[in-house]
Amino acid sequence: MISNMTPLGEILAKRSVNKSMVARRTGLSKARMNELTLTPTAKLRADELYLIAKAIDMEPCELLTALCGHLTLKEKG
Repeated sequence: MISNMTPLGEILAKRSVNKSMVARRTGLSKARMNELTLTPTAKLRADELYLIAKAIDMEPCELLTALCGHLTLKEKG
Protein backbone atom coordinates (compact mmCIF):
# COMPACT_ATOMS: atom_id res chain seq x y z
CA MET A 1 0.00 0.00 0.00
CA ILE A 2 1.09 3.58 -0.55
CA SER A 3 2.70 4.75 2.68
CA ASN A 4 1.15 8.23 2.73
CA MET A 5 -2.42 6.94 2.56
CA THR A 6 -4.71 7.29 5.55
CA PRO A 7 -6.54 4.23 6.91
CA LEU A 8 -9.62 5.38 4.95
CA GLY A 9 -7.51 5.64 1.81
CA GLU A 10 -6.20 2.12 2.37
CA ILE A 11 -9.72 0.75 2.80
CA LEU A 12 -10.87 2.41 -0.41
CA ALA A 13 -7.78 1.14 -2.28
CA LYS A 14 -8.28 -2.44 -1.02
CA ARG A 15 -11.87 -2.33 -2.21
CA SER A 16 -10.81 -0.78 -5.56
CA VAL A 17 -13.14 2.15 -4.98
CA ASN A 18 -13.06 5.16 -7.29
CA LYS A 19 -12.82 8.31 -5.12
CA SER A 20 -14.56 10.41 -7.80
CA MET A 21 -17.57 8.08 -7.67
CA VAL A 22 -17.65 8.37 -3.86
CA ALA A 23 -17.44 12.15 -4.12
CA ARG A 24 -20.36 12.24 -6.58
CA ARG A 25 -22.54 9.87 -4.55
CA THR A 26 -21.87 11.55 -1.20
CA GLY A 27 -21.78 15.19 -2.27
CA LEU A 28 -18.26 15.58 -0.86
CA SER A 29 -15.81 17.46 -3.02
CA LYS A 30 -12.96 15.66 -4.73
CA ALA A 31 -10.60 17.87 -2.73
CA ARG A 32 -12.21 16.70 0.53
CA MET A 33 -11.96 13.06 -0.56
CA ASN A 34 -8.27 13.58 -1.33
CA GLU A 35 -7.77 15.19 2.07
CA LEU A 36 -9.51 12.31 3.88
CA THR A 37 -7.53 9.67 2.01
CA LEU A 38 -4.09 11.30 1.84
CA THR A 39 -3.73 13.66 4.81
CA PRO A 40 -3.05 11.87 8.12
CA THR A 41 -4.20 14.88 10.18
CA ALA A 42 -7.59 15.14 8.42
CA LYS A 43 -10.54 14.57 10.72
CA LEU A 44 -13.39 12.47 9.35
CA ARG A 45 -16.80 13.72 10.49
CA ALA A 46 -19.54 11.28 11.45
CA ASP A 47 -21.80 12.39 8.58
CA GLU A 48 -18.95 11.90 6.10
CA LEU A 49 -18.21 8.42 7.46
CA TYR A 50 -21.87 7.45 7.16
CA LEU A 51 -22.19 8.69 3.57
CA ILE A 52 -18.89 7.14 2.46
CA ALA A 53 -19.85 3.79 3.98
CA LYS A 54 -23.21 3.81 2.17
CA ALA A 55 -21.54 4.82 -1.11
CA ILE A 56 -19.14 1.85 -0.95
CA ASP A 57 -21.80 -0.66 0.16
CA MET A 58 -20.37 -1.03 3.65
CA GLU A 59 -22.18 -0.80 6.95
CA PRO A 60 -21.28 2.48 8.71
CA CYS A 61 -20.50 0.62 11.96
CA GLU A 62 -18.16 -1.70 10.08
CA LEU A 63 -16.27 1.26 8.61
CA LEU A 64 -16.16 2.97 12.00
CA THR A 65 -14.71 -0.17 13.59
CA ALA A 66 -12.17 -0.53 10.78
CA LEU A 67 -11.02 3.07 11.29
CA CYS A 68 -11.27 3.39 15.07
CA GLY A 69 -11.25 -0.17 16.44
CA HIS A 70 -7.68 0.23 17.70
CA LEU A 71 -8.68 2.91 20.20
CA THR A 72 -8.95 2.00 23.88
CA LEU A 73 -10.07 3.72 27.05
CA LYS A 74 -7.57 4.78 29.65
CA GLU A 75 -7.51 2.85 32.91
CA LYS A 76 -9.47 4.32 35.82
CA GLY A 77 -7.56 5.78 38.70
